[in-house]
Amino acid sequence: MGIAERKNRQKQALRERILDAARSIVMREGFAALSMRKIADAIEYSPATLYLHFASRDEIAQALCAEGYAQLLETFVPLTEIVDPAERLKAIGRAYVAFGVAHPETYRLIFMEDPSYTGAALGGAAAVLAAGNAAVAAADDAEKSAEKSAEKSAEKSAESNAAITSADDPGAAALQIMITALDELKATGRLSASMDVAVWAEAFWATMHGIVALKLTCPVFPTAPLDTVVSLALDAWLGASQAAPQAARRAAQLRGAASTVGAGHGRSADERPALSTAPSIAPASEQGSEPPASPSRSKSVKAPTKKTSGPAAKRKPVST
Repeated sequence: MGIAERKNRQKQALRERILDAARSIVMREGFAALSMRKIADAIEYSPATLYLHFASRDEIAQALCAEGYAQLLETFVPLTEIVDPAERLKAIGRAYVAFGVAHPETYRLIFMEDPSYTGAALGGAAAVLAAGNAAVAAADDAEKSAEKSAEKSAEKSAESNAAITSADDPGAAALQIMITALDELKATGRLSASMDVAVWAEAFWATMHGIVALKLTCPVFPTAPLDTVVSLALDAWLGASQAAPQAARRAAQLRGAASTVGAGHGRSADERPALSTAPSIAPASEQGSEPPASPSRSKSVKAPTKKTSGPAAKRKPVST
């Protein structure tokens, strides 16, 4: 090993020690407690040595943000294998929220501390959005049918995903994974074609960020389980998964069958069908005979009344 190579390795090792110490301070005490002197004390170097590697505390913070984006990208990359873009975007949303909750101080530093840190970490995002929009516009002009558009989008997705894993800017690469899924949804008519894909990406990002920010800052949020809130937000965005409507329909069918079976048993006396009280018609062979009397329909027959007379008058004797 030459002298120059050894010096470079030593320089890189010290840089990593500085970042490790800064990360520990942020995780333990928050970003407000971070200072060059405190980092220097942690690694047992003079503050002047730190300035040989980082110009300021802000530069250290930006480096920590880039590391945070790299961690987020690692959780996104395996999700690119999900074929359906809607389900892929749902998985991305869940992974984003899970990352923010699992790494609260890193998340605060990237997205909630200083806008310049977020901008620095996403330095290549604007170029990614511009390139993605140009590619979508060219693909839309070239496509003649929805089927061809879907095939073209799938090919572009595979190319984008291959490039993502080797991207130099992890923040832009993470954003590109989201944009690729939105591109595919737009190409197949599942998102409005009139709206730019960059706006869709920002709206989706804002939805997920809002959930994480409330979780980290509001003690009473959420009142329901966090997974339930995230699922509702994703379903509002992308619709319920195919299994959910089928399960709901099946449950409705079972409820309908149960109510039909129990209808006869559960009715009140007034709701039950009344028994017919009309007299039955006897067969022709029996019509000559006297039909049985029906108490409910037979008319009451008055018995003939006997006329009572007073005592008979005495006859006068006939004189002879």
